[in-house]
Amino acid sequence: MIVVRVVQTGDVDALVALAHETGPGLTTFKPDRDALAARVERARRTMEGQAAPHEEGYFFVMEDTATGDVAGVCGIETAVGLEQPFYNYRVSTVVHASQDLGIWTKMRALNISHDLTGYAEVCSLFLSPRYRTSGVGGLLSRSRFMFIAQFPERFPQRICAELRGHFDANGSSPFWRAVGSHFYQIDFNAADYLSSHGRKSFLAELMPRYPVYVDLLPQEAQECVGLTHNDTIPARRMLESEGLRYENHVDIFDAGPVLECHIADLRTVRESVVVPVEIGAPLAHHDGQRALVSNTSLTDFRVGVAPGAPEAGVFRLTAEDAAALDVRTGDTVRVMPLKSKQG
Repeated sequence: MIVVRVVQTGDVDALVALAHETGPGLTTFKPDRDALAARVERARRTMEGQAAPHEEGYFFVMEDTATGDVAGVCGIETAVGLEQPFYNYRVSTVVHASQDLGIWTKMRALNISHDLTGYAEVCSLFLSPRYRTSGVGGLLSRSRFMFIAQFPERFPQRICAELRGHFDANGSSPFWRAVGSHFYQIDFNAADYLSSHGRKSFLAELMPRYPVYVDLLPQEAQECVGLTHNDTIPARRMLESEGLRYENHVDIFDAGPVLECHIADLRTVRESVVVPVEIGAPLAHHDGQRALVSNTSLTDFRVGVAPGAPEAGVFRLTAEDAAALDVRTGDTVRVMPLKSKQG
């Protein structure tokens, strides 16, 4: 069974190896052993209630229980922007009009924003190309919402997700070339690295002081505003199916979209149920129904995909799947049908 579980200290070597498979633009998962070890330690302190509010964050790994291979990662930051500002551009509309000339124009402008301060953030989603088959990416992405649904008291009212922006065929960001490179005077990867390691003072010191008029940028940069990287489009669709929406915030480096919503409006929070588990063969009459299933443990949280649906107030798991999820008969599990109630 492929499961998503809470990260453990012994995962660091596997995380470093996995991070080498990423490309540019994934700010929060770099192949830096010290940084990854610190991330794992921070997640441990968060679980144990020892982390300060500004540093709280959760980190999960996807594991193939048959081989022990670490296939992916994902994370949740509990409240962004409490210690260092969480910068985005707010895409606003500016109107210029002259009655004398009979001219009226409407333009987009980018304004530095702290609007999302205090939001939870789903982040660091990466799945190895070796595991990019049907349903695996969905499990990885939605596992975070299963955790949030199980432990809502650990999170604020709103949540967001920064998505990787558009890169051209040469692996370069047209938006960065048109905007960021002129102000920061370093290349994209250097700025990305500094930001991902908490060294963000240069942003406030060097960023544009005034709104950036999108219409004055090169056409290829204009088209990047709110545009998702090709590799990230499936992740965006998954997030939108959960209820997150683009509300005119974009990343300051590559202009990738930021999706957001109230946590109470997440599909998994609204539709998942907690029921006792039985161990046995799946019931034949479920006609191929499948569901996300998690245990209800904080420190050993695990979630996977299993056949079936709750029936008569219980959910049936095979012995193999129950072992992978570390549950026994009589334990409770959280169940989320993969097919929405709205179809």
